[in-house]
Amino acid sequence: MLRMVLKLGETSTIKDKRKIVLAIKDKLHHRYKLSCAEVDLLDSITFAEIGAALVSNSSQFGEKVLRDAVTFVEDHYPVELYEVQTHYEIY
Repeated sequence: MLRMVLKLGETSTIKDKRKIVLAIKDKLHHRYKLSCAEVDLLDSITFAEIGAALVSNSSQFGEKVLRDAVTFVEDHYPVELYEVQTHYEIY
């Protein structure tokens, strides 16, 4: 599981924020097959919290996909990663 708190630099309204967050969630879903949602900070204009999850039979693959997703967000969107947490469970 992945949790990212993003600082959005170029937003002045909730509508601007939603546009950026939706673009990030859609791209993470289509490119990395992650299940994504905005999970907190819904009323904040400058911050967003996105949660993402992946199920895999390989822990190495799962960790790589989550790392790649974080790097992708950093490189392609006008956001600053304020906080990133990952959590892995192996059964």
